[in-house]
Amino acid sequence: MKTIGFIDYYLDEWHAEHYPKWIEQASGGTMKVAYAYGMADSPSGRTNVQWSEDKGIELLPSIAEVVDRSDYIIVLSPDHPQYHEPLAQLPLQSGKPTYIDKTFAPDRQTARRLFNLAEQHGTPLFSSSALRFAAEYAGAERAGIENIISFGPGRYDNYSIHQIEPIVSLLGPGVRRMMYTGTPHAPSWLIGFSGGRQAEIHHLGGGCPFSLTVSYTSGETNMLKADSDYFGLFAGALVRFFETGVPPVDPAETVAVITIIEQGFKAKETPYQWVELPSE
Repeated sequence: MKTIGFIDYYLDEWHAEHYPKWIEQASGGTMKVAYAYGMADSPSGRTNVQWSEDKGIELLPSIAEVVDRSDYIIVLSPDHPQYHEPLAQLPLQSGKPTYIDKTFAPDRQTARRLFNLAEQHGTPLFSSSALRFAAEYAGAERAGIENIISFGPGRYDNYSIHQIEPIVSLLGPGVRRMMYTGTPHAPSWLIGFSGGRQAEIHHLGGGCPFSLTVSYTSGETNMLKADSDYFGLFAGALVRFFETGVPPVDPAETVAVITIIEQGFKAKETPYQWVELPSE
């Protein structure tokens, strides 16, 4: 049995609640979340002690102990990426396969520092939205894509990654510029990629399912709705990463995703004007 350690801002959150079961199922019982650390208690839910008792996961007093006793590390804090860098310092120096939950980093420079630290210490690292692994998206033809239109729910700050991640997985990391085109209740952005390719993201509220419309230079169009068990597919990819130490996502794509999210806030300040994105 291989053990996994959770490192979180606080443990009573949706991802920490569900990942243990998904990982155990995806690994056929060969991996188990055994240890956890929380920086603080949830402001509105169970304390870390209560969460650990409910889950049957041993709460440890420090990140160092979690790293030392675990075979693999998951840094959570999915809705507070500003804590990922301090929470990940020891894991990324450990050499042990480490997954950092979405959203990977609050900005491009932090994302690059995290990957650089992992590389310096030979630590396998990846991060992703689970939507990247939706069967409908992963199975889409990539050659000849000219335009993608994406729809989804949630706020831009913590849900845009679920639209941007699949787009970058299909178009690659060659993002060039962004433009805000939305309204107060339906924010949207246009994203320019290399070679004149482009994508749009639209946040249309809680009743809007995740979906993509992909248009090709051939004139064909595919409409893709993320109906598959993408969390289960993500868990399978996570288990394979732990087993092999081979990240399933190119770091350049993750940095591109974070760059888009960061620059999207800037683009919103000047609607209908292109904002050029950094490439170095």
